[in-house]
Amino acid sequence: MAMKVYGLPMSTNVARVLVCLEEAGAQYEVVPIDFSTAEHKSPEHTSRNPFGQVPALQDGDLILFESRAISKYVLRKYSSELVKEHSISDSAKVDVWLEVESRHFNEPMSVVIYQCLILPVYFGGQTDVKVVEEKLEKLKKTFEVYEERLSRSKYLAGDFLSLADLSHFPTAYYLLATPHAAVLDEFPLVKAWISDMLARPTVKKVIDMMKATA
Repeated sequence: MAMKVYGLPMSTNVARVLVCLEEAGAQYEVVPIDFSTAEHKSPEHTSRNPFGQVPALQDGDLILFESRAISKYVLRKYSSELVKEHSISDSAKVDVWLEVESRHFNEPMSVVIYQCLILPVYFGGQTDVKVVEEKLEKLKKTFEVYEERLSRSKYLAGDFLSLADLSHFPTAYYLLATPHAAVLDEFPLVKAWISDMLARPTVKKVIDMMKATA
């Protein structure tokens, strides 16, 4: 039975799960959730995700929420090398950089994406330039750490691609769509690392899904 992913691929959190499903070669079905009608707050959906957010994943009787936890579940189920379960030290490194992605990359980028892409396009609002500049400064500090790390290893957790890397892709993809993509020019190793990820066939497939639902 195919797993069900509730949410739209244009969501960075949904896209994070989808790329893991693609990497694992899993069968899945995307079940759209309509935010314009507040379907995400309906009792049916909050029974899957009590916070009324996306994604939620259903695999038989198992229902999960939170995209990084879902991603780990999918990759573990299919014994993917992307979580390095066979090595306690390598898997710990993956966990460390996945936490870094969540706190130091995703948090400031979510604000930049909202201010630059979501607010003006979907709500007709005006970008708060000061807020964006503040978050970009935080992002630069993160990229300084990444640049140093990538000078010593090909990927964040080591010389192997992992969930810690791929978890960045949806947000990094949207960064390139903002007027601030040039921030990467200051960090050539980071820029090359992102380009490498975006060139993966699985990532390209999910990007096409993101574009189709944007």
